[in-house]
Amino acid sequence: MPNSKTYLTVPYAEKDAAKTLGAKWDSTKKKWYAPASADLSDFSKWQTEAPSHSAKTKKPKNPASANKASTGTVTYAKNKEFIAYNGEQPPWI
Repeated sequence: MPNSKTYLTVPYAEKDAAKTLGAKWDSTKKKWYAPASADLSDFSKWQTEAPSHSAKTKKPKNPASANKASTGTVTYAKNKEFIAYNGEQPPWI
């Protein structure tokens, strides 16, 4: 892995400390990373993923919120005369 990067989660207030240790800024991803040549133990404070770079999927923090898109969300109109409908033609035509 000659061009391997280990991405880091570096708060803005600590960017200078990370840079001093050798961290580099990836302007495309807008994240700090430790280059392959760096000693990763220096960056353990900011490591976000294992050096193996395995693909991880994000899990929702609140499982109930993940189901809202699939089950639908009920909203209420402020205008009581508003009629919601599905489809291309409204029901009154």
